[in-house]
Amino acid sequence: MGIIAWILIGLFAGIIAKVLMPGKDPGGIIVTILIGIVGGLLGGWLGKVIFGIDSIDGFFEISTWIAAIVGSMILLALYRVIAGNRRHA
Repeated sequence: MGIIAWILIGLFAGIIAKVLMPGKDPGGIIVTILIGIVGGLLGGWLGKVIFGIDSIDGFFEISTWIAAIVGSMILLALYRVIAGNRRHA
């Protein structure tokens, strides 16, 4: 699956991650979408590297979407921790 497909999946994964992790994000919706795109790429990469799963290559595969959503949630949580610490400092 190409990089463009992962970007599209990441866009939707960012929105889903935001729904699953409600709350006020320091950067707003644009930053959340960008985190989703990067998280989708991260999730896809981690799925291939850590688990060695070749099934993470289809746009309509459930494993692809789960990897992208989990990657987005990880980055969103890290962003909230890092950006939250900057605001209180």
